[in-house]
Amino acid sequence: MRAAVVVFPGSNCDRDTWEALRLVTGHEPAWLWHAATALPPLDLIVLPGGFSYGDYLRTGAMATQAPVMRAVREAAAKGVRVLGICNGFQILCEAGLVPGALIRNKDLTFVCKPVALKVENATSDFTRRYRKGQTITLPIAHGEGNYTADAETLKRLEGEGRVAFRYAQNPNGSVHDIAGVLNEGGNVLGLMPHPERAIEPLHGNTDGAALFAGLVEAVG
Repeated sequence: MRAAVVVFPGSNCDRDTWEALRLVTGHEPAWLWHAATALPPLDLIVLPGGFSYGDYLRTGAMATQAPVMRAVREAAAKGVRVLGICNGFQILCEAGLVPGALIRNKDLTFVCKPVALKVENATSDFTRRYRKGQTITLPIAHGEGNYTADAETLKRLEGEGRVAFRYAQNPNGSVHDIAGVLNEGGNVLGLMPHPERAIEPLHGNTDGAALFAGLVEAVG
């Protein structure tokens, strides 16, 4: 699988994500600097967690103006798989690649802990190695992970099966307990929990490995 990790000023989960991809795929992903204007042939682009551009203005807002994001949008429109994790999810929302927005946690505190998630959609390339209704555990680390969207958008997401994961116990106030959503084409996933931090036994569990393994299978 030809994968790449985008690096913005302020990214801090880029190395974790790169290593997770290397371990699961057996290949070293490419690095994509935020100033890149062209992409090599890719099967997967990952926007990692962190604090891109210091989270100035709004989380993820400045990153959407980076040159690389024009190329990411074009790749997504052509069907390339795009995964946004934590800050990457915030960037996807700001860029309009997935619907909704991520705002301050309900209790206005930074939350960092393992959380239980329910798999809602097990048919996407990202979730095919899970079972619908399966409970998995992944860590979260965010202050603006409270997912929100208008009523019409929520109705569409629910009706089209585009909620990928829900929190079993809501840690941040996200509407409908939403932890991850898919775009209309199913090739873009944004989620707040960190699958790259649940890859090896030393992480405490390996529930995140199935997400990356499913992508490898989907590419074939």
